[in-house]
Amino acid sequence: MSKTIIISNRLPLQISIEDGKLEVTPSVGGLATGLKSFHKDGDSVWIGWPGLTEEEIPENLKEDVQKKAREENCVAVHLTSDEIDGFYYGFSNRTIWPLFHYFMEYTESDDEYWKSYQQVNQKYADEILKHYEEGDVIWVHDYQLLLVPNMIREQRPEAVIGFFNHIPFPSYEVFRTLPWRDEVLKGVLGADLIGFHTYDYERHFLSSVSRILRHQVDFNEITLPDRIVKVDSFPMGIDYKKFEQAALDHFESTAADQSELQKRLDHHLEATPDAKMILSIDRLDYTKGIAHRIRAYEYFLDKNPQHIEKVRLVMLAVPSRSNVPQYRRLKREIDELVGRINGKFSTVSWTPIWYFYRSMPFNNLIDLYTTCDIALLTPIRDGMNLVAKEYIATRTNHTGVLILSEMAGAAHEMNEALIINPNNFEQVSEALKTAFEMPKEEQIERNKMLQKRLRRYSVDKWANDFMKSLRATRENRDSFKSIRITPDISEEIMNQFKKAQRRILFIDYDGTLVNFVDKPENARPDEELKELIRALNAQENTDVILISGRDKNTLGSWWKDVPVELISEHGVWMRQIDGEWELSENVKSEWMDAVRPVIENFVDRTPGTFIEEKNYSLAWHYRKADPELGEIRANELSTVLKELISNRGLSVLEGNKVLEIKSSDVNKGKASSKKLIGKNYDFIFAIGDDWTDEYMFQELPETSYTVKVGIKKTSARYYVEGTPKVRKLLEAFKENL
Repeated sequence: MSKTIIISNRLPLQISIEDGKLEVTPSVGGLATGLKSFHKDGDSVWIGWPGLTEEEIPENLKEDVQKKAREENCVAVHLTSDEIDGFYYGFSNRTIWPLFHYFMEYTESDDEYWKSYQQVNQKYADEILKHYEEGDVIWVHDYQLLLVPNMIREQRPEAVIGFFNHIPFPSYEVFRTLPWRDEVLKGVLGADLIGFHTYDYERHFLSSVSRILRHQVDFNEITLPDRIVKVDSFPMGIDYKKFEQAALDHFESTAADQSELQKRLDHHLEATPDAKMILSIDRLDYTKGIAHRIRAYEYFLDKNPQHIEKVRLVMLAVPSRSNVPQYRRLKREIDELVGRINGKFSTVSWTPIWYFYRSMPFNNLIDLYTTCDIALLTPIRDGMNLVAKEYIATRTNHTGVLILSEMAGAAHEMNEALIINPNNFEQVSEALKTAFEMPKEEQIERNKMLQKRLRRYSVDKWANDFMKSLRATRENRDSFKSIRITPDISEEIMNQFKKAQRRILFIDYDGTLVNFVDKPENARPDEELKELIRALNAQENTDVILISGRDKNTLGSWWKDVPVELISEHGVWMRQIDGEWELSENVKSEWMDAVRPVIENFVDRTPGTFIEEKNYSLAWHYRKADPELGEIRANELSTVLKELISNRGLSVLEGNKVLEIKSSDVNKGKASSKKLIGKNYDFIFAIGDDWTDEYMFQELPETSYTVKVGIKKTSARYYVEGTPKVRKLLEAFKENL
């Protein structure tokens, strides 16, 4: 039976050593907490680091660590202290984390960190491959493992792989500064489905893929040579029932069951019954905007002195990455700010900030959630922020006000909260004032709507939606009309090729025999390719025809030394072996003077584009243009041209990053069909990569072996993944004679 393999940097459990014995406790991280029920209830295995370095585990306990992990359906990946330093504290948290959160001034680009990151990602991938069986579904999580999907793909191309990024993905302008940007994108693109919390992150990722790797992006799909990758947004939920029930249990507990924290909170409420408590919970991280929050609170007190002694900020900062310099500096800054503000405003019986620098057990978090009237969560940049959702889930009487930064992913689905810009102290102050004065009826109305949404889209729904979409990618692989040329299909084609009495091969050039390049003139054939075509055409009863959109002069000069028949400009010109170029159709060029200025205008408006002028057609190339601008201008130009050339017997061909205007009477289908007249070919083969080749696939007899290059919707019977596979296929023709 197939299983799900979950992979994250950390396991959902923490293994420690106490008095020579192993102790296992649940992890408290957002991912571990969120996926715990999904892992527990499903048939899955979780692979990750157990929290101890190899040096910390005595030799006699190493097997016990794996045993403890297996008891929880987990597999431990052992990492050395050097690997943790380079991979986790280094590249993950000094390079990726700050860059993806837009803190470019904190981003370090260190080759040693990068090498460690690659090595550890390979270590995780190797462990996955040990446990992978055909039919399993693989789900890789987060920024520490960006390279893992492609590492698995390279070894198991058939695997169904999902990747979810739990932190923001930055805009192209920020991401492009990463020295290893290509490698990171290629690593993630090993997945079939890539998930983000919000559409913004999804959009940024697609933009980077389009602009950096120049892959074709259609809506939320990325076309690769061998497959299509889907990118989508799945806002992560929480275990809503867990938090709701914990809050209900909290209110039913007796005084004897109360924690010391709750007693202290109650004492404050009794002393000042009309006072309000503001809750702030975060990891101590520069992305959370804690310092900004404290300063905004100070601004509020300065502006609203009537609230002095009637409000208290309860601030919990959970220690995080204390060995990273920026975090140590942040800790000092927070300590100094809290001290200064408490010194500035405190009275004999009141301090404005209660500051806790520690982690708290679950029951204490519930104490804070249920007691505090206002939650103030103002991250400068945050992938999601589950604390906001947890707070709302615990408000079982529907009161309470959530003030949330618009920079948090959760803000996109929690519009009923008071949404603020965390950098605008005036706005934060006004939101606090609004929260204090908000009638209970309005609080209840807002929170009921939030709770309804959060209850419906829980963490289980999030996980199940992602897995459903991931499994659907397996079905999508088979949804194309054409069939991938497998070794068995290749063998069948070769057998028919050998048995045939007379054969003809129609072969496109750009995108088929050679890859596309920024400058068309740089795509000349190499000697190996020339020799391959020469050898194929030299076979008895075998005709090879290169059929291209190229102009006759370029195509003729490139292949002048090779005895092969050429068709240029999609069928306008034909050249027999050792013959002269001849017009195949009676075409006109007078229209070009009227159309050329229109295209020139688009060249002027779109940097990186140019006109290619052929004898009887004009082509506008936009491969070097900004991908998004290029597509916009291409659609605009196509519309303008179609209106301009209507009733002129002309058509607009949309090729690979090119628009071409030519006579409607000329196309590759008509040209290839002419070559069959009066000939008794019993093996017909045609291969090409773009829409201009579709005419050929449609016009040739149904018994023809038509092949599309790349995974695209097509009339061809078969497809191959890219130009290297094309050459391999043609080499097979040569070897089978």
